[in-house]
Amino acid sequence: MAKRNTPRGRSRKRRRSTTPPGASSAGERGATLPQAEADVAADVAAGTGTRTEPRRREQARVRAGRPGGMTDALSVGERPNAPWHPFPLSELLILVGIIGAVIAWSRGVQHGGTALLIASIACVMIGTIEVTLREHLSGFRSHAILLSVLPPLAMHSAVVLTTQAETTVPRWLNVALLPLDGALFWFLYRLLRSRFQDARRERTFAGRR
Repeated sequence: MAKRNTPRGRSRKRRRSTTPPGASSAGERGATLPQAEADVAADVAAGTGTRTEPRRREQARVRAGRPGGMTDALSVGERPNAPWHPFPLSELLILVGIIGAVIAWSRGVQHGGTALLIASIACVMIGTIEVTLREHLSGFRSHAILLSVLPPLAMHSAVVLTTQAETTVPRWLNVALLPLDGALFWFLYRLLRSRFQDARRERTFAGRR
């Protein structure tokens, strides 16, 4: 009986009876409150706290919707339909151009295959440009490099073929056209890149609403 009436024994009984279950976890959570308050106060004092939280969230959403790097090649949303949808005009042009190019290649130049080859290449280019330009301008997928290469290539070929029809093409002509090709490519790339960024941002925000 003497051992039971010791203060040590009474403290054990009180500890078992007065401490509710889960009090230790609540105490731990309460202990973290001063630290959290101190962190919030430090953020507010530094100018990056809860006062600027809406602005930071808005900037994060803008950065998430801004294309760049490998994300440009990823499609966002649904592919835009052509004005003549559901008739697959561009796809048929590409298919007919490929078949015509194969036939022209098998015939050869001497049997009238040159004209058919040029027409087939034109069909493939028209169908490809229509699809890529539609996807690019709508923000679905970026084709800035492809669309920027085609005009300088066409200009270079037109100048060379025109010169070849009159006289022999000098070697320095191709070298002289390279700076013009590069300048035109860079101008078109920056223009198409900016247009795609605006379209991708609009498409991303419209999908979140």
